[in-house]
Amino acid sequence: MSEEVRKQEPQVLWNHFADLNAVPRPSKKEERVRAFMVDFGKNLGLEVIEDAIGNVIIKKPASPGMEDCKTIIMQSHIDMVHQKNNDTDFDFLTQGIDMYVDGDIIAAHGTTLGADNGIGVAAIMSVLSSNDITHPAIEALFTIDEETGMTGAKELDKTILSGTILLNLDTEEDDEIDIGCAGGVDITATKIYELENIPVDYTTAVLTVKGLNGGHSGMDIIKGLGNANKMMTRLLNAMQKAGDVHIESIHGGSLRNAIPREASAIISFKKTDELMDKFNRCKRAIHDEYKSLEAKLKISLTDTTAAKLVLNAVDSRYLVFTLLGIHNGVYRMSPYIADLVETSNNLARVILENGELQIACLTRSSVDSSKTDLASSISGVMKLAGMNVELSGDYPGWQPNTDSVILEIAKTKYETLFEHTPRVVACHAGLECGILGERYPGLDMISFGPNIRGAHSPDEHVEIPSVQKFWKYLLEILKEIPKN
Repeated sequence: MSEEVRKQEPQVLWNHFADLNAVPRPSKKEERVRAFMVDFGKNLGLEVIEDAIGNVIIKKPASPGMEDCKTIIMQSHIDMVHQKNNDTDFDFLTQGIDMYVDGDIIAAHGTTLGADNGIGVAAIMSVLSSNDITHPAIEALFTIDEETGMTGAKELDKTILSGTILLNLDTEEDDEIDIGCAGGVDITATKIYELENIPVDYTTAVLTVKGLNGGHSGMDIIKGLGNANKMMTRLLNAMQKAGDVHIESIHGGSLRNAIPREASAIISFKKTDELMDKFNRCKRAIHDEYKSLEAKLKISLTDTTAAKLVLNAVDSRYLVFTLLGIHNGVYRMSPYIADLVETSNNLARVILENGELQIACLTRSSVDSSKTDLASSISGVMKLAGMNVELSGDYPGWQPNTDSVILEIAKTKYETLFEHTPRVVACHAGLECGILGERYPGLDMISFGPNIRGAHSPDEHVEIPSVQKFWKYLLEILKEIPKN
């Protein structure tokens, strides 16, 4: 169906997007897409640089008449979140994305689409490959590993760029201009448990939570969507109030930056009327609480014989208590910017296999002290349960600059083109701008993009008319870059 995608307007952008999506590019596995970008730049006869960490920089001189304008950096990341439905047979390491057109949207069959940030990459490629677009001198920066650590931005060579204005093309609302974002820190807890045999006369079952929307753990956290790990924990806790529940294994969630859509646990317990009543009451309560948000939610408890050794009753109980105590969702709203989440946490991944436990969270905040406060609170709960806790991948937020020259240009151009005022916002996602601003102090930065829905989930899709709007807007901004 990529041929249908290629027929959409602007064809130059959609063709580059289709070419990009034919190349496997999951985070931390960007070797092929890096080579693809290097070949792309060299085939255009442009200067191409690959820095030590793997970022690709392509430089293009100004078009005629724009030689005296400031050099700009156009920036997007080349990796993508790799999420798929459980019943989708797909290998992100070997296959290109299977796209389709449905009316005014483009989506993928059972996987993430990669519009985040592939549309931004394709837009930059379209400018680089053009012969008739008016633009200043361009340094196109394609960063790696944005989605799972921002390694590319953090390790970007500090001497490789000369531009003073940065256009980041990685936001997901076409009526917004972003001038700030949250920082983040990864929290990882581990523990090894001793195991024992399943008690005699105990039932073994698989507890499953699935069908949730999932989504971006920054942009979508304000929506109050269901977290499969937290729902599973509530159900286990309800059952434990009626008797011992021994946990054999847990598999919940996947990536830190994706709200968990599915979770399952193999458990053993003495089946009593009281225990099943508490399970069913909790199940009904969760469905009632989320019926307006999670219409496809399914919770099941199915007998199985596929059990091995289990945690003892005390360790099982305290593991559930720990998961209950880990804050998930919005922690604090910004007191300065309306409707902006200041601080949040995503209980992203819970894995217990053969007695080895790993819990993974992503804590975000636009205020470093608040981020530290919440991360310390979560770490404290984990440590009380005897877990080893590691904080890693800490990155800064991007502090808004309301006096930005490029912001004023972008606002004015938006109002002229679309006859209404854009929203100037900060977002609760982890854009690379904060890090890039540290690497290159003094950069004048904004971020904008088309409407992308369901990012970081298999429901991800992009709106075709919005991409057309975004492309028109980008081309007009390029014409207005001020002189040196």
